[in-house]
Amino acid sequence: QVQLVESGGGLVQAGGSLRLSCAASGRTFGSYAMGWFRQAPGKEREFVAAISKSRLTTYYADSVKGRFTISRDNAKNTVYLQMKSLKPEDTAVYYCAAANVLARTMAQYDYWGQGTQVTVSS
Repeated sequence: QVQLVESGGGLVQAGGSLRLSCAASGRTFGSYAMGWFRQAPGKEREFVAAISKSRLTTYYADSVKGRFTISRDNAKNTVYLQMKSLKPEDTAVYYCAAANVLARTMAQYDYWGQGTQVTVSS
């Protein structure tokens, strides 16, 4: 089992950058693929990015490709989401999650953090 805690959210102007972090407890972090999802007010939670256990493979939603970068440091039990060129439509609560396999679908993820708010002003 793994517990996840996100941090790094906040208020930023359009065009700005933020880096989200997700710290995992336990010694099994390296055995999980990790993903980021987001949920805007009144909308369903959606996939943002995912990274394999080995860091060799990454997936991105089309809406963030080229602007967001997912990475992980297995020695620090942490996964990151670097967000650049932020847009008002990126405003959402961002969640990290852990899965046994690399995936884009929420159902594949067994463990979730509590989320961190990202607000992008125009």
